[in-house]
Amino acid sequence: MILDETYTLANGVTIPKLGLGTWFIRNAAAPDAVRAAIEIGYRNIDTAQAYRNERGVGEGVRSSGVAREELFISTKLAAEIKNYDDAAAAIDGSLQALGLDYVDLMLIHSPQPWHDFRGGDYAAGNREAWRALADAYQAGKLRAIGVSNFEQKDLENLCSLGAIAPQVNQLLVHAGNTPSELIAYCQSKEILVQAYSPIAHGAILDNPEIAALADKYRVTVPQLCIRYTLQLGTQPLPKSANPEHMRSNAQLDFAITDPDMATLQNLDDRDYGDHAAIPVFAGK
Repeated sequence: MILDETYTLANGVTIPKLGLGTWFIRNAAAPDAVRAAIEIGYRNIDTAQAYRNERGVGEGVRSSGVAREELFISTKLAAEIKNYDDAAAAIDGSLQALGLDYVDLMLIHSPQPWHDFRGGDYAAGNREAWRALADAYQAGKLRAIGVSNFEQKDLENLCSLGAIAPQVNQLLVHAGNTPSELIAYCQSKEILVQAYSPIAHGAILDNPEIAALADKYRVTVPQLCIRYTLQLGTQPLPKSANPEHMRSNAQLDFAITDPDMATLQNLDDRDYGDHAAIPVFAGK
């Protein structure tokens, strides 16, 4: 069962292959969503400072009845923070908001602030933020560290420090938007790619080609899309606050054939509808 399977990061830390994304889950609703996911069998929960639900996610974790060491909790440093002191303070702020002694994974949310996504040069600021993460990692506050939305040049900037390399890069990956070259680069550097919005924030549900393939395998479109990201070797983080959807998303006991994987990998569908104004969906 996929909920029992794990990847191993470059530093030896194991991470469950299927996680729960909490983007757009309100702070007040987060405890129930997290508790429901953990009861179903999820052990990997992803949040971020920008989601404004760390407090609720932490409450759900602490009240789940499952031992802390059995859970893998991730959060992200706000994209706007590009200096050491603010980053160090924000790391402690996340621990306090979550109510946890440590976080299993913390990421720099974006190489640029959201207002300038894919814009200016923030290489020096990213190195400073990374140094703060590395120090927190060495101090035992974080079990693993990584980045999100980083392109190859952004990763090379951090790797040039010659210290700890990112262990994870969380990217927008779904059938219709597969950054194959970047995924291959990350895998060559032992950087696990996490796939956020593996169902394209819901927009992919209307794609007739994907719907036909889902019918072929007698699965739902979300199940097909999540299975696709797994077979790419990435770690999907489908978001849901609905326990029935959480259960369905974990029913992945089928395999997509190589020809169908190629079809999905070559598909270009990046129409995000009402969500197109969000920086990561803006096509930059």
